[in-house]
Amino acid sequence: MRTQVGIVGAGPAGLMLSHLLHLHGIESVVLEGRGRAYVERRLRAGVLEQGSVDLLRRAGVGERLHREGLRHEGIELRFAGESYRVPMTELTGRSITVYGQQEVVKDLIAARLAAGGTILFDTEAVRLDDLDSDTPSIHFRRDGRAEELRCDFVAGCDGFHGVSRGAVPEGVLTTYERTYPFAWLGVLAAAAPAVEELIYANHDRGFALYSMRSPEISRLYLQVAPDEDLAAWPDERIWSELRTRLETVPGWSLNEGPILERSLTPMRSLVVEPMRWERLFLAGDAVHIVPPTGAKGMNLALADVALLGEAFAAWYGQGRTDLLDSYSATALRRVWRAQHFSWWMTSMLHRLDRDDPYETNLQIATLRYVATSRAYATSLAENYVGLPEV
Repeated sequence: MRTQVGIVGAGPAGLMLSHLLHLHGIESVVLEGRGRAYVERRLRAGVLEQGSVDLLRRAGVGERLHREGLRHEGIELRFAGESYRVPMTELTGRSITVYGQQEVVKDLIAARLAAGGTILFDTEAVRLDDLDSDTPSIHFRRDGRAEELRCDFVAGCDGFHGVSRGAVPEGVLTTYERTYPFAWLGVLAAAAPAVEELIYANHDRGFALYSMRSPEISRLYLQVAPDEDLAAWPDERIWSELRTRLETVPGWSLNEGPILERSLTPMRSLVVEPMRWERLFLAGDAVHIVPPTGAKGMNLALADVALLGEAFAAWYGQGRTDLLDSYSATALRRVWRAQHFSWWMTSMLHRLDRDDPYETNLQIATLRYVATSRAYATSLAENYVGLPEV
């Protein structure tokens, strides 16, 4: 097989890049190890920054997002029996939209297939070769057969466990990493959200988050130990703990319902530099991971491929190499800003050490400062909704 850009991974990054290239008249083939049904079902992030919403709309895949997405103009912080709303739109003029990653993936798959794009599901990328030549290749297995895709460039959008990053020679990449001593127990519940905006709660027993996926479905999270056994968390224990951590405002209570899904998400920060080697360009979770507290994972992936799409368009359309050459440095400026914000939100809201009252009091002091300082609240808001440029 032959194409212009070979893309490994059919998550939001790989699919959006393929669609952006199509809009510029550039051919691509997307390889995805999982089946279409799995890719369209897997639960991931659910908050889109203003810039991500604008990108999807400009690309012509924002119709259902506009119709079904839940636009939010603020978030609520709960701590020490107090509650404070961060009025993001008032402070920044921008907003966020709650729209599940799986919905973004569905929209992009539909758009690519409607345009005649090639997405090879159930296709395992085995290795990348000749990345330092004019015709790099992706070797893959499909229907039990070994095949090869030759291309001009390879985009590795296949996540942390994919083959793309490992194709870079040893000694080229530098990894920066932090692992947090807790995880998130996440549940999807058939219960109408009792709030119109997300609640972030700092509690003596640990962090909790009240989010949603639709007017009928709630998405909720609890801070737990990183090695927590999900079997030890029956429905009633989950709801009891959520009530304890979230129902700290008099007269307010959450809505309960059947728990449809539950999962455990480890918390870590990771950056791998550079994001390019020869004709391989890495994007999304393949080179950076953030704790979900700041809602930055999917947004960073989309920002990466927005840069890549313009860079490939400049190369194919005008023979320019400057945008390809600057891709890594440009993307990493936003990545590190998002890393700092995600770390800050995580450190401010989670119990890092329940036996350290000094740390607890610092967190409460920080939260009160956000609640009383317009400048500090604006800083949180502009990072949360997404900085236009970094």
